Amino acid sequence: MRIALLGGTGDIGQGLALRWAYDTNHEVLIGSRDPERARTAAEEYETELDSRGVEASIKGFANEMAADRADVVVLAVPPYHAGDTVDAVADKLDAETVLVSPAVGMKGDEDGLHYHPPSAGSVTALVAGRAPDGVSVVGAFHNLAADKLANLDAELDLDTLLVGDDEDAKETVGQLAEGIEGLRALDAGPVANAAEVESITPLAINIARYNDGMHDVGVRFH
Repeated sequence: MRIALLGGTGDIGQGLALRWAYDTNHEVLIGSRDPERARTAAEEYETELDSRGVEASIKGFANEMAADRADVVVLAVPPYHAGDTVDAVADKLDAETVLVSPAVGMKGDEDGLHYHPPSAGSVTALVAGRAPDGVSVVGAFHNLAADKLANLDAELDLDTLLVGDDEDAKETVGQLAEGIEGLRALDAGPVANAAEVESITPLAINIARYNDGMHDVGVRFH
């Protein structure tokens, strides 16, 4: 499967790109508004993998070109860019494309981070509202510590919660998630449940802030 990470030069994009290239045979594309930046990041990821004895071909493109070539498109962009990024690539998406949203709206103060969703109720809902008709949207990868994800020496034992209205699309994303060693995908229901899932992220970050030795805290359900 061909996966495009739009905004794949950022922290969550880097982590997912490295893990999929390291643990699976999926083809990984890096997208950016600046194609040169995407190509540079792709080369850096290839170098990291080569140092671990993994031969991977990761290519960088402008977001629109990456989306046009992909089966699954991950919006690895900040929440305030999610809607505009969907609009920018909309004509490159079709009914066969699965669009994945990992972004979470948050705002901080002296006490910590707090969930701050857009008017749509969640970033996943915002993306679903902006996606072209027929394009399935799945919320996933919200609660993962990006630094740990990008550290290939770190063993994962984490869950990612999936929300979406298309069961087949959720199954596709679940299989992609579980291709990453140590990551388990759990179904959390339709897009209407996205706010509950997204709001776990600021909670996890606050736990990491206030407890020593928990910088890369994640979620595992038993």
